[in-house]
Amino acid sequence: MMHTEPLTLTGKHVRLEPLQLSHTAALLRAGQDPGIWTFMSFNPSASAEAMESWISEALSLQQAGMCLPFVIIDQRNGHVVGSTRYLDIVAKNYGLEIGWTWLAPEARRTVVNTECKYLLLRHAFEDLRAIRVQLKTDSRNERSQRAIERIGGVKEGVLRNHVIMPDGYYRHSVYYSILNTEWEQVKHNLITKLEHVY
Repeated sequence: MMHTEPLTLTGKHVRLEPLQLSHTAALLRAGQDPGIWTFMSFNPSASAEAMESWISEALSLQQAGMCLPFVIIDQRNGHVVGSTRYLDIVAKNYGLEIGWTWLAPEARRTVVNTECKYLLLRHAFEDLRAIRVQLKTDSRNERSQRAIERIGGVKEGVLRNHVIMPDGYYRHSVYYSILNTEWEQVKHNLITKLEHVY
């Protein structure tokens, strides 16, 4: 059975460290751009209390074996620039999802997200022996869909009226997956992308 536990994943540009309550202030600073939360089901950046609650919930889910949350640290300056996590972990079926990924404006459209996905996918397939990693996004978020497709995610379908958003909107979620049999090609593509910025 797949077993997940907190750990640090380190690349050349980013470091993914286990999420802790001590990251509250840094994540609050990183999350101040309202645009980050347009397609998210919850906005924890409203106050320190909201961020603490969001972190506490993530840590409770981690304790239950259902998620593994990280903060994203820019290796160039040591700044926390966002968060990401494994979620919907189904250990007996060797499957999980990569999601709840958000980045401060200075980290967007940089190598940060690409290296995050590489580190998370590599750990999932090579260390955890996952056979399926899924990703999902709001059907309105075409930029996210293109990004998932660029790294090799295969579109599986749309769950309609899947999430009720904070503004009452019924969100349709587009689901993608990468299988263990596809990992070597996806890995090659990600390494090629990363080498272009090294």
